[in-house]
Amino acid sequence: MTKSTPHPPVTDPASPYESPNSKRFHDAAERALDHYLNPAAAIMASTHEPEAMYLANPKYNTESLLANASETLSSASEMLNNFAATLDTSHRKTALGIAQVVMLGELAVNQALDHVELKE
Repeated sequence: MTKSTPHPPVTDPASPYESPNSKRFHDAAERALDHYLNPAAAIMASTHEPEAMYLANPKYNTESLLANASETLSSASEMLNNFAATLDTSHRKTALGIAQVVMLGELAVNQALDHVELKE
């Protein structure tokens, strides 16, 4: 039995070099691969300036960092306690346990803050 339509030519439809815009498609594919496989390079090449307070910046002194950590842990503890109040009993105990761990971290940071000696 013969086929009435001819066989299509054998080509690789995924090849980036078959079309007139192949260079553009190839560049786009390289950017996509770099984005997913090498995100650090994309972040370093970014023009976005991150907030300096949230970087591990050696210019911040220990007292400032500990004070900020203490305030953050205090806020987290308060949020957890407020959230726990809205939960049923079984989940409330879990949230209050997490709040207690955060509170212990806050106490440790506050004690470290008490021992910080200011440099003149």
